[in-house]
Amino acid sequence: MSDLEISAAVKADIDAAFALQKGYALQLRKSSCAQRLEVLGRFEKVFKASYPQMYAAAAADFGKPEAEVDVAEILVVVSELAHIRKRLKGWMKDKPVSTSMSMLGTSAKVVMEPKGTSLVISPWNYPFNLTFGPMMSAIAAGNTVIIKPSEMTPNMSRVIAEIVKEAFRPEEVSLFEGRADVSSYLTSLPFDHIFFTGSPAVGKHVMAAAAKNLTSVTLELGGKSPVIVDKSADLKKTARSISWGKFANNGQTCIAPDYLYVDASIKDALIAEMKVCIERQYGLGDAARSNGDYCQVVNSAHHGRVSGLLSDALANGGQLITGGDVNDDERFVAPTLIEGMSADSRIMNEEIFGPLLPVLTFTDLDTVIAEINAKPKPLALYLYSRDKKNMDKVLQETSAGGTCINQAMMHFMHPNLPFGGVNNSGIGNSSGEWGFKAFSHERAVLQDKWSSGHMMHPPYTPKVKKLIKQAVSLLGR
Repeated sequence: MSDLEISAAVKADIDAAFALQKGYALQLRKSSCAQRLEVLGRFEKVFKASYPQMYAAAAADFGKPEAEVDVAEILVVVSELAHIRKRLKGWMKDKPVSTSMSMLGTSAKVVMEPKGTSLVISPWNYPFNLTFGPMMSAIAAGNTVIIKPSEMTPNMSRVIAEIVKEAFRPEEVSLFEGRADVSSYLTSLPFDHIFFTGSPAVGKHVMAAAAKNLTSVTLELGGKSPVIVDKSADLKKTARSISWGKFANNGQTCIAPDYLYVDASIKDALIAEMKVCIERQYGLGDAARSNGDYCQVVNSAHHGRVSGLLSDALANGGQLITGGDVNDDERFVAPTLIEGMSADSRIMNEEIFGPLLPVLTFTDLDTVIAEINAKPKPLALYLYSRDKKNMDKVLQETSAGGTCINQAMMHFMHPNLPFGGVNNSGIGNSSGEWGFKAFSHERAVLQDKWSSGHMMHPPYTPKVKKLIKQAVSLLGR
């Protein structure tokens, strides 16, 4: 059997769940805000009761500390759920629209209706957060959900499966574990919406599969997110922020800083501050191995890829600023700053997704902007500056899914901001109302009351033609 051939038994289970949800989705079109919140309330109860299992699973898969699970996994889920509970009634309301002159005699509104059956394919780097976030949005919008968690974090996926089984009926939410064969089969089905979080390479396959059924997609992807530090930046704050943003979760974050541009005049001062921050947060070099606040690389294959990026950079002129320590048995790569690597080195052309940060210097901001614009549009762009002109220039002359100024990654946690990429880094948005809209169809509804549109119907007599000409002249002003 090839990697993409699914067993008959698993296929039958998926088909049964999909058929069950297809029928139930029709009933959910009439669901009220209270009914949707009741389903989410059941989930909340089970989710909060599962904290001990979540901590243990994250430690087993990543060596992830409990505090980081709280901040990056649990806090994101419970705060999003609280936001949905407060705002869902307003999101669900019909939105009346004003009547234009050409539509006199009619009334119109936008109705938020559920798309129907949805598929959530979640990644391995933040399994709880990036599974349950889209799932909650789908439920809030009145959809059924089938979940495919990542096989690369088996302990965390197992806990997710247990939560789903206890909190939901199978017609509401079902889950299927497995490898690429399961994902491939699921994406071949005619879902009403697919929400995928992962790499751009896999995202292209998901989009191609969805296109065969004209299924809408939300793709939360990644890419190389640049950081710019100009000479006006607060260096202590900047160093603290970049060090956390880059090395949290061992750098395995889709919006982690991927490469750093720093003004040449402050480069040495910034590096000195970053070394202080890295040592305080995680430990310098091999010392980070014994730091319980520093995660492991997720598995041996990914560890080999990250250490390969480092070796290639060193072979292509790279010089270590700090870090570079690697231990294969413990899936350990130290927090690493590196400079001097050639532009064609792998580390400068592949998304790193690990604790390596290339450092480049600049003297001309226009050159930095040109280099960023020459690459695919990133999921995030970070600017550290106190110069308003530079802030405006970077925002106006670049494109990115999201941007933080004098901060890293925090835009993801803001409930009133959309989170998503652009082109290579993603399609569509999630979080808050944008997550609700991702799983909703905005249905246009027009009701005629006393409009005179019929006066311009055929046959096109001289009188009708005159009316049409007058309307074109009047309405075209």
